[in-house]
Order: sequence, then C-alpha cells, then structure tokens
Amino acid sequence: MSGGTEAAMAVRRVFHLQPCESPPAAMSRNGYFFEESGYLKCDMDDGCETKEETGGEELFDAVNNTVVSGDSIRFFVNVNLEVPLNAADENESAGCVLLHTSRKYLKLKNFEEEVRAHRDLDGFLARASIILDETATSLDDVLREMLKHFAEDPENMEPSCNFEKIMSTLFTDSGTPREGNGTHDVSDSTGANIQTCTSHLKFHLLSDTIQGVTATVTGVQYQQSWLCIICTIKSLQRRHVCISRLERPQNWGENSCEVRFVILVLAPPKMKSTKTATEVGRTFATMFSDITFRQKLLETKTEEEFKEALVHQRHLLTVVNQRPSISDGHKSHGSKPLKLHEFLNVGKGISDDIARRFPVYALDFTDGIIGNNKAIGKYITTMIFLYFACLLPSIAFGSLNDENTGGVIDVQKTIVGQCIGGLLYALFSGQPLVVLLTTAPLALYINVIRGICDDYNLDFSAFYAWIGLWNSFFLVMYSLFNFSLLMKLFKRSTEEIIALFISITFVLDAFKGIIKVFKKYYYSGRTGDSYLEKAPTDAIPSLGINTTFLMNSSVSRSMSLENQTGTHDVHYGRETAVLSLMLMLGTLWLGHTLYQFKKSPYLHARVREILSDCALPISVLTFSAVGSYIFKEIEMSKFNYNPSESLFVLAPVQSLSIGSVMSAMGLGFLLSMLFFIEQNIVASLTNAPENRLVKGTAYHWDLLLVALINTGLSVFGLPWIHAAFPHSPMHVRALAYVEERVESGHIYETIVSVKETRLTSLVANFLVGLSLLLLPFPLQWIPKPVLYGLFLYIALTSIDGNQLFERVALLLKEQTAYPPTHYIRRVPQRKIHYFTGLQVLQLLILCGFGMSPLPYMKMIFPLIMIGMIPIRYNLLPRIIEAKYLDAMDAEH
Repeated sequence: MSGGTEAAMAVRRVFHLQPCESPPAAMSRNGYFFEESGYLKCDMDDGCETKEETGGEELFDAVNNTVVSGDSIRFFVNVNLEVPLNAADENESAGCVLLHTSRKYLKLKNFEEEVRAHRDLDGFLARASIILDETATSLDDVLREMLKHFAEDPENMEPSCNFEKIMSTLFTDSGTPREGNGTHDVSDSTGANIQTCTSHLKFHLLSDTIQGVTATVTGVQYQQSWLCIICTIKSLQRRHVCISRLERPQNWGENSCEVRFVILVLAPPKMKSTKTATEVGRTFATMFSDITFRQKLLETKTEEEFKEALVHQRHLLTVVNQRPSISDGHKSHGSKPLKLHEFLNVGKGISDDIARRFPVYALDFTDGIIGNNKAIGKYITTMIFLYFACLLPSIAFGSLNDENTGGVIDVQKTIVGQCIGGLLYALFSGQPLVVLLTTAPLALYINVIRGICDDYNLDFSAFYAWIGLWNSFFLVMYSLFNFSLLMKLFKRSTEEIIALFISITFVLDAFKGIIKVFKKYYYSGRTGDSYLEKAPTDAIPSLGINTTFLMNSSVSRSMSLENQTGTHDVHYGRETAVLSLMLMLGTLWLGHTLYQFKKSPYLHARVREILSDCALPISVLTFSAVGSYIFKEIEMSKFNYNPSESLFVLAPVQSLSIGSVMSAMGLGFLLSMLFFIEQNIVASLTNAPENRLVKGTAYHWDLLLVALINTGLSVFGLPWIHAAFPHSPMHVRALAYVEERVESGHIYETIVSVKETRLTSLVANFLVGLSLLLLPFPLQWIPKPVLYGLFLYIALTSIDGNQLFERVALLLKEQTAYPPTHYIRRVPQRKIHYFTGLQVLQLLILCGFGMSPLPYMKMIFPLIMIGMIPIRYNLLPRIIEAKYLDAMDAEH
C-alpha cells in the first residue's frame, strides 16, 4: 500500500511540474504568461521564461480588447503526449515517466473574414448531433454517450469505424490496457484520471483539447464551463461534431470544475488546412467563449432552439468582428478616391519625398557600418551579387545594341551608361535599393528606332537623342504633377501579373537563345553547306543578345576535311550545342541550389548564408570556367566587342528637321509610358509591406531623377536605364534578415528587417565601371549559354513569393497540401480559382502584345498594362464579389 501511495505522489509531482518557481501575479499557476496581443504565444513546459517587467497594464489592455463578452477571451490547444516507459530497471523501480505537455495558443475565429467558420457551422446544422441534459457524470461516460450517438445516427454512419478505438484514442494512454490491481486515481487538470499501480504506470489524460482562458487584472482564469475535445482518426471518412449539454455541472479536476458543455470534434487526417479538427474546434470554441451565449444555451429546451441560438451567435460574431484594424485602416487610406487638386498641386509630391527621405540620408551610409548591428559581411556578399547582376545584363544587351545599331551603341557604352546612371541614382535617389538597368524592352525600342532611321534616312544619334529628350520631358511632367499617385490604382494582383510577365520573358528568351544555338550547330550537319550559307545571323529581338556566333573551330576543321576528302561529317558542331545546353542548365542548377542552400542543415549557418547570397556569381564563374577552360578545345559563342573610338560624343540634335523632332515626340511619349509604369511598379514591389522597409518612399523624386539621368544618357548616345525587375526585389532580399516560421505544418519565410543602405549600389556600379579594364578579356570568356542560365536563374528566383504563381500551383495540388494563407481562409476555393483564371487570361493578353513578332505592337504594350486598371475595378467585381477581391489583393 505504501508503494502505491509513493507512486501516486510521484505522478502528482510530474503533472504539476512548474517551469517557473515563483511566477508573477500575471501568470497562471502552470507558469504560462498571457500576452496582450491578439493571440497568446505558444509556450513549452521545458522553456518558460518569466517576464517580471510585464505587469497588470498589459493585461488590463487585454481586458478591454473585447470579443462578445466583457473579458478578453482566448483559448489554447492543450496537447498531452505520453512517452512510453523505458525498459531500464531504474525507471521501473522509481515509477516515473516523462509527460510532454504543449500549450499552443490560437486566434479566435474571425467570422467576418474566414468563410470556413460559416461552413463549419452550416455543416453541423445540416447533420446536427446534439445531446441535451446528459445525465452521465464522468468524462469517460459522457464521451461514450457522444460516440454512441454517432453510431446510432444513420446520417453519421462510418462503415469502417471502431468507436471503442476512437474512445481510447481520445486519451494519452491509447492502446494501453486499463487493467491491474492496486490502482489509485489521482485527479488531473484536464478532466480525466491518472491511474497508477505498483507494476504499471500510465496517464489517462485527454490528448488534444481546446479550452478558453480569460485575462484579467488579477491573473488568468480558465473558462471551466465548457471543454472542446478534438481528435484525428484515420478510419473516418468525413468530419463529425457532437455537442453535449450536461444536466448538472461536473467537477473533472483542476481548470474543469464546473463543466456544462462538451464539444467533440472528430476528423480524418487528410484534410485541407482550413478543415482540420483544430480549425473546426476553433470555430465552436470561439462561439462558446461568450458567457452570454452559454447562458442562452442553458435556457434552450429543444434541439431546434439550440440550433437557433447557434445561428444567432454566428450573426453576432460576424457583426462584432467588423471592427477596423491597423491594416484595414491603411488599406482604406490607400484606396480613397484620387482628387483632381492632388495632381494640380505642382511639385508637392517631390517636396514631400525630399522631406521624408532627407532626414535619414546620412543613415543610408552609416547603417550596418557604425553601431551595434553591423552587417559588413552581408554588405560584401550583396555587393558581389549586385555587381554580377548589373554587369552581365549590360554585356548581354550591349551586345544586342551593338548588332542592332551597327556599333553606335555597343558593350562599352552600355557599361559606361550603367556605371554613371547607377552611381547617380545610388547617391541621390529616395529609394536606393531600386536597381537601374537597361532592359530587353529598351533594346527593342532602340532596334525599332534604328529601323525608322534606315527607312527615312535619319541620323540615328540625333533621332535617338530627341526621343530620349522627349521621354525625359514627359517624365518630368509626370513627376511635377504627381502622376505617381495613379499607382494607388494598381492592386497587388495587377503588379504580380506584370512581374510574372517579366519573369516569363526571361525564360522564353533563354530558351529562344539555346534553340538558336541548336539550329546553328546541332542540326547544321544534316543540311551541309547550304544551311551554313543560309544560316541567319540576326539577333533574337526579345532576348537582347546577339546571335551572330563565331564559327566553331570544330566546324571549320570538319569543313576543311570535307574539302579535302569530298566527304561530309554529319556530327560536326554538335558538341558546341550540347555543351551550350549543359552550361545553361548547369548555371541554373548550381545557382538555384546555392540559393536554397541556406535551408539545408549542412555547414555553419553563416557559411550557408554567404553561399546563398553569392549563388549568382559562383554559378556564373564556375560554368564560365567549365566552358572556356575545361572544354577549351570547343569554341563557344561569345559576345562581340568593338572598342569605341570615343565614349562621350554629343549627338547632333540640330541636324533634324522640325517634322522629325515632332515624330520623335510620339515615340518619346510611348517610351515615357514604359518608363513610368516600370519605374513605379518596381519601386512598389521593392517597397512592399512584407519587405518591412522603414525609411519611406520617394516615387515622385525618383521618377524626376530617372528623367534627369536619361537626359544625359540620350545626348551622349548611351543606352537608357530604368528600374529593373526582378533585380530590385532581389537586392532587398539580399540585404534582408529572414526567418523561417511554421504554420499548420507549412514552412514559410518572413523578412524580419532589411539593411537600407546606399553603399551596396554605389560599390557595385563603381565596380561595373572598372570592368571596362576587363574588356575584351577576361569578360569575353563568359559564354553566351551562361548568360542564358543567368536569365533562367533570375526568372526562377523572382517568382518566389508571387501569389499569382502560388495560386496557379494550387490547381496542381491536393487540398491537404494547401497552405494556410490569408486568402485560403477568407475566400471560397472556387472564387480563388476563378480569380486565378482571370489573372492568367490577362497575363496571356499581355504576353500576346509584349512577345509579338511585330515590333510596333511591342511598343504599345505599356498601354495594355494601363488597361488592366479598369479591368480590375470595373469588370472583375461583376464576376467575383468585391470583398473576396480585396481579400486576395491584401498583403496578409
């Protein structure tokens, strides 16, 4: 008998183990601190830290944060996991086991936003399983009656369900035989018994429960009149909910002293993240957390009255939850209608931008260098990344411009323009994290301009300069009259369509380039000399890379052999094509593997971060060495290099007639639309709320600065530059501190903070300028297929976090794999797919214009971007409710 008593005492010591020896008044007796925020933090028994400085004021504020009743009500999931007894003799003799208790605090269900709350209740009302005035007194008997009610209900029949097994699964001693003599019952704190015996020890605790807690000025109190029990059963086919109202309050232990309601939720494991047992339990726990609602349920006489009370409570929760929040207030402020006087207040946007950014201008040079939070290592890796991200596109598009303009704009001038424009923007811009580059659409405009000059015998340098000057003039007007305010009309969904369009163009351009290589080298052996004579040497317009390849040395050797012997080798030149494909895919593979390396468990965390930040330069240098050194006997295609006689020559703008200058105005206007949209959308994606930038925006000033920079570039015949996607968001990501978080089993990354500095852009663009000393070698050792791989890498990393791409991917996933994102919770699944389909349709229309083989059609695709605004505001609300559109356009 004495041995049994000692075992009972040992069990009680294990269960009431308190991490905090002397918890403050604001803590519960189990040592869990209840925070002021909208939900309570999940604490573990093995690592609870007391917060002495946090006292009654926070809890008093939490009391005022009402839901329905007057108290600040929260609830948590209490999961008890039994650890089997160790076979060691010393554990058996001591009669001690380990019990891991996890307390996970959950948010109250938002009935106004989360559509699943209403569907959970509708499903319950359709197959209501309600027990009124249950006479059983023990928890086991009550649960057996509820399961029996399931078994006898013809609508809830489960053919392969063993209710006795379900009964055992509800407790931590699942599968443990409840037998043996000399057992002693010790009351626990979750409404069950702890059974002990001298030969065997087990815990009879509920495995998974949700219980409400109320924060008051004197501490934390449990809502002891109701208990929600949740369980996942593999043999179930669908979800089941049963509510039992007890005839009299029952005392089932600590924190469950007067239970009147028991909610039992059973669900199969393979369920969508918003349909799990926990989510269904949240729905009913939120309703029962209101003491007034529980009092009404006690007064009901029939099941119909009980159902009516549930429906009425849902209505109250829906109305009460319609209260403004910080994010809602920001959204409403941002979406208020624009007034005409806002555009007539000349220069106000520019002055506001300067006033906002100038006070922190010095910090842009000292943050991360001086002070406690130094980030010199991150700055160095970001500079290296940004150097390659700016230099390689400059080489690619400079090579294209060299081909299109007959050497008037070449690689040298492109690098010089990138260096000068990048340095000026890094020094004086309002958002220095934005990266300026010359892009494929700009190379296309230059090609069209060259064609017009050839058709009408115009001087290219003069005509190019006038178009650039008109473009700058319109951009100055846009900035002075605050036209950037129009970007408020671009919703997140519209911005992501444009961003995904740019990523698709990178992918298509890379594949077009490699297909061109295969046509030239791999298939040339089948057509012999005739193919070589007819092989086109023009450039790929949309890619912006010259495809006039140097003749492969193996082809030359094969042709000389053919001339000598009269035979033809059908395999000549094929090694160049195969190696080009390997270099492109290898650059993509190595770059993306290193980019994701920070998520792996290998090496030290700091080493993983450095390898991830330097993924782009490492992959480019590695496969450039492979193509140019390891396989040096195979001549790879390289970009053309024709040294310019003079880099700075003023364009003869006075040589054009008035008519030519006026015609340049039309082209300049179309070019200014491209600049306006690209500059503002890229800046908006860079300043996205999830990036957590704190120093403010400067849309109007930055647009004016871009206009001034391109004015100088135009008159000296240097290529234009504007904000580039995805380089700018990638620059932010490289300077960000990222954390991985888990929600409902899904891992996602969130940015904690970003080092907002000018130093990375300054140094990177300065190094781009110094790269002139590396021409033609070693820069010509970078094969073109490596540039194609670079474009694939940029496209693949840019879609990370794009909600449109994520929602397209949902179409290929089963529902159990859906992440618990805000739009999954707030929007019906069918509406999500409708919205995604409409976005894809807009994307296809944009691709049809932007990738058209007709050059003039490509020039008007900025107008198509602007046309997406009335589609979002006028057409889509006729198909999908406005509240669902706003939810999917929301940030979180």
